[in-house]
Amino acid sequence: MRHLYESQRAMRNMRRAAMQRGVVAILDVGTSKIACLVLRFDGPEQFRSSEGVGRMAGQSSFRVIGAATTRSRGVRFGEVDAMPETERAIRTAVQSAQNMARVRVDHVIACLSGARPRSYGLDGQVELHGGVVGEPDLGRVLAACEIPDIGHDREVLHAQPVNFSLDHRSGLADPRGQVGGRLAADLHLLSVDAPPLEALLYCIKRCDLEVAGLASSAYVSGMASLVEDEQELGAACIDMGGGSTGISVFMRRHMIYADSVRMGGDHVTGDIAMGLRVPMTVAERIKTMKGGVQATGIDDRERIELGGDSGDWDKDRRTVTRAELIGIMRPRVEEILEEVRARLDAAGFDQMPSQSVVLTGGGSQIPGIDGLAARILGQQVRLGRPLRVQGLPQATTGPAFSAAVGLSLFAASPQDECWDFEIPLERTAARSLRRAAKWFRDNW
Repeated sequence: MRHLYESQRAMRNMRRAAMQRGVVAILDVGTSKIACLVLRFDGPEQFRSSEGVGRMAGQSSFRVIGAATTRSRGVRFGEVDAMPETERAIRTAVQSAQNMARVRVDHVIACLSGARPRSYGLDGQVELHGGVVGEPDLGRVLAACEIPDIGHDREVLHAQPVNFSLDHRSGLADPRGQVGGRLAADLHLLSVDAPPLEALLYCIKRCDLEVAGLASSAYVSGMASLVEDEQELGAACIDMGGGSTGISVFMRRHMIYADSVRMGGDHVTGDIAMGLRVPMTVAERIKTMKGGVQATGIDDRERIELGGDSGDWDKDRRTVTRAELIGIMRPRVEEILEEVRARLDAAGFDQMPSQSVVLTGGGSQIPGIDGLAARILGQQVRLGRPLRVQGLPQATTGPAFSAAVGLSLFAASPQDECWDFEIPLERTAARSLRRAAKWFRDNW
């Protein structure tokens, strides 16, 4: 745990230093694309703002001065699979964004969508010696949270305090300065597989870049796509990427659960390629231009030219009806959404007071998917686009860029985490704890 805390704190300090210099890059390494945004920060950053612990702990105004995307190579299920190919793709995206911004970038903040995220809910409490809550007391109560045995080859990616209680008063955003006898805290911990995390860090380092921060794609997509009321009252964000589908649940403006399904839009494309016997590039074009999941009577009469350059005239002139295409796409999309529903049910999402669902990511652009999701998930579903940020090019404002935009917001206004406080590390040894997928059912 000591190595973990030191590395996370080092990244947080590096992020502060990069922002003081005024420029930092955002890197979203996905299965289908790699997106890079270059941010320029204008105002001075004030950490520990009045919004409270675990809220947005400090905020800086920024604008996007460079943006680039390139086709992702060497990435499967949101994890680096072929290091040289991924390295070349990252270099291409970063250099293109630097050229647009006309600045050199040395530090990047990255997000990852794979690595099998797993959520835990922790709680701890301490007696107050002086009666008034101070900063050391926050460190003590977070140290009192029993760290679970997250398993071999796993790392903690996020460890965020989401609620404080003082005596019988709960729901406190920041208890510092208040008077009481007993302080309690609820902590959300997100762990991921270590090898994919280390592979991404090594790949970025090979590109002569320093990593100034890491975040879960599911988390930052929710930050970008959920409006303030949804984050406050309770909502789930489903980020349908190319190789994986991220799930994040927010309540009282905090992420309280995250998971992922190792299927995404590329699996739909693969089904089309196999079903129609066409190359992946042709299947992707057909999916984008003519795809859907809700068939109507007119779809039986609409024919789609498959095209091709095999030299076989009959094969290259083949056509299929749109109804046939939908018949291929719909089962895979249903499978993805059924998996999402299983994860939300296991987390107790149906027990939350508000149960809105927001679909985002490139896969959410399939026509009719919101209606299908509403039927499968049994909730009110809307399509989400990322918040508009200053300087963002029009081409990067779609739902496929929710993670990149959310990572920009994360960079400008990070939430407090365990490593932002002086925690006595000798008290954070691994101890047994229940798996807290149903944690917020008991806490909220």
